[in-house]
Amino acid sequence: MRVISGIYKRRRFDVPHTFKARPTTDFAKENLFNVLSNYIDFEDNVTALDLFAGTGSISIELVSRGCDKVISIEKDPLHLSFINKIMKEVKTGKCFVLRADVFKYIEKCQEKFDFIFADPPYALERLSEIPDMVFKYELLKKDGMFVLEHGKDLSFESHPYFIEHRHYGSVNFSFFGYPSDESSDKAEEDTKEEETTVL
Repeated sequence: MRVISGIYKRRRFDVPHTFKARPTTDFAKENLFNVLSNYIDFEDNVTALDLFAGTGSISIELVSRGCDKVISIEKDPLHLSFINKIMKEVKTGKCFVLRADVFKYIEKCQEKFDFIFADPPYALERLSEIPDMVFKYELLKKDGMFVLEHGKDLSFESHPYFIEHRHYGSVNFSFFGYPSDESSDKAEEDTKEEETTVL
């Protein structure tokens, strides 16, 4: 597992072969963050949430790129220990690793985030519920970005907060966020024009 960019760039961490977690590939991760750089300045006091943190690949990348605070949610105790080990190795106090069920955490979370990433098992029965829950419980700040990694069989293009979809090999990312003020203003203008036309 390799850190792509930032203060820990090129640092490698050996993931135990016994782990069930499927870390996001370096190729997919690099392309993901290239896209995210158009949306988010991670060095601008960004708080992030990493759901189904697994090996901590995304968490350490976020810390490396300058996130002010990263909360990593992972249920498996071995994976949790591995993430803690990584953060101790790089001597950072910016990542907070919590052992919890993601769905229960979302329901109880009182914090809002600039960036949320979720990489659930592709076969997870409730995977398609995750975007709805993130917005229902208002975990995302109004100008924030939520990214869900999923298999090729799922599409979220009809979701009200869907922004775009990217795929790299077998890895698929769906991007979600609230409509921008510009979009809202434009929608209001269009509505006014339609009303004027009707009158």
